[in-house]
Amino acid sequence: YGNLYSTKMGALGQYPEEEMLARLDAEVKKWELADPETPVMPALHYIAVVAQAGAGESGLYRSRMPDSEIDKVLKMAEKINAIVFLDIQVGFSDLQTEVPYFEKYLKLPNVHLGLDPEFSMKTGIPPGKVVGTFDAEDINFAADYLAKIVKENNLPPKILVVHRYTQKMLTGYKEIKPLPEVQI
Repeated sequence: YGNLYSTKMGALGQYPEEEMLARLDAEVKKWELADPETPVMPALHYIAVVAQAGAGESGLYRSRMPDSEIDKVLKMAEKINAIVFLDIQVGFSDLQTEVPYFEKYLKLPNVHLGLDPEFSMKTGIPPGKVVGTFDAEDINFAADYLAKIVKENNLPPKILVVHRYTQKMLTGYKEIKPLPEVQI
């Protein structure tokens, strides 16, 4: 998890590539030892849209990472046969704007999606001041979008990770619709 521009957002930016991959491999080995019957697949979870304390040029309190940085993560993943999660922190934007921006990557069979409700600032308060929220409607949009990509490109199911550490950061969660094309 992390961002290549930050040493404080997680291991993906905290350590040089070779050290980070070695640490991940050590963790994979622990999981394999704990449950030899279940295959373990490493994953790199890259924050591709980072919430910002300031409005920035867009006024949306978020910064999209350039393709060159996402491509670096994809090359790292290729070295270790890992899947990749592109993580989105929308700030004042929304999933309807941000998810389609990454469609070319989401069409790849090993690229999946992560969502951070914490940084979805529907109240107009800048990120980092309060915990944000997504609603089931937001999650259903992302899942439907991924399902469409899966169907149109004959892909294996996508994984949609929704970060949640408080009850209130995901409202209406009982209304999230399961889909065969997306594992939520």
